[in-house]
Amino acid sequence: MKLLKKTHSLCPICLKTIEADVYDDGEKVIIKKECPEHGDFEDIYWSDSDLYKRFLKYQIPGDPIDNPNTTREKGCPYDCGLCNEHKTHTMLGLIDVTNRCNFHCPICFANAEAAGYVCEPTIEQIRVMMKLFREEEPVPTDNLMLAGGEPTVREDIIEIIKMAKTLGFKWILIATNGKRIAEDINFTMQLKEAGMNIVYLQFDGLTPEVYEKTRGFNAWPLKQKAIENLKKVDIATTLVPTVIKGLNDDQVGDIIMYGVKNIEIVKSVNFQPVSFTGRISKEGLKKKRYTIPDLIRDVEKQTDGQIKKEDWFPIPAIAPLEKLVEKMFDKR
Repeated sequence: MKLLKKTHSLCPICLKTIEADVYDDGEKVIIKKECPEHGDFEDIYWSDSDLYKRFLKYQIPGDPIDNPNTTREKGCPYDCGLCNEHKTHTMLGLIDVTNRCNFHCPICFANAEAAGYVCEPTIEQIRVMMKLFREEEPVPTDNLMLAGGEPTVREDIIEIIKMAKTLGFKWILIATNGKRIAEDINFTMQLKEAGMNIVYLQFDGLTPEVYEKTRGFNAWPLKQKAIENLKKVDIATTLVPTVIKGLNDDQVGDIIMYGVKNIEIVKSVNFQPVSFTGRISKEGLKKKRYTIPDLIRDVEKQTDGQIKKEDWFPIPAIAPLEKLVEKMFDKR
């Protein structure tokens, strides 16, 4: 095996920062790490080493901010905030406005029920967070996502969106399970009127069985109703499937085709392979791990080659065009 880089990772059990090595075994990219307390771990980093190396070619340094709001002392993830070691300004600011939720998803750990306590900043605390984003120099944050928990359980969520608009955010997104949108068309209209641009909709598949496993009940009718209401109000939507190997990885092509059929509002699909935390056997982890190359292979197969492996690029691929535009308009 060829060593690609040395880095740091987390122990999956105690979450302490530990040293890690990333290797190319000729087919896959493997990460190896050892925790003094819990032993050694080996996991699949990327399931296609050639694709990994191709994507790395597009890596490009960004423009850091001039006024970081904290300094690096202990290192990630212990120094909270945008520190002096961040390589770029904030592309998308994300604020978790609550950890309360109106779902009880078996696969979720980002909610009050799992955490055992409620974490919900006041609207004034949220204003301070938003202003930090907008005051970044030389490039203020233009894009904001409100997340949770489930952000729509807050009765003041409309006021929060209006506040974001007033502070100058150009694109405001909300990450939601769609329950309140499906049940209340008037609320959906209020979201748009307040200034929200995009709904980031949890969307795991197109069959009841998938939702019974991922969300604990048949949420498929609810998702369809949410899409129907979003069409009526004309709000752009991103479908966000949590992909679990052996559960819904056979539906990634159908999810894309569903987006195509509803292209008047569905503008993108953001696949998110499920993450694993806590205890799981090493062999079980390898069997269940689903990485970006797995998704790319499944998409090519399930779309009959309409979307090929060669069609995929990492986000920094647009950087040369961005730099050109900056030069043309003399802006950073």
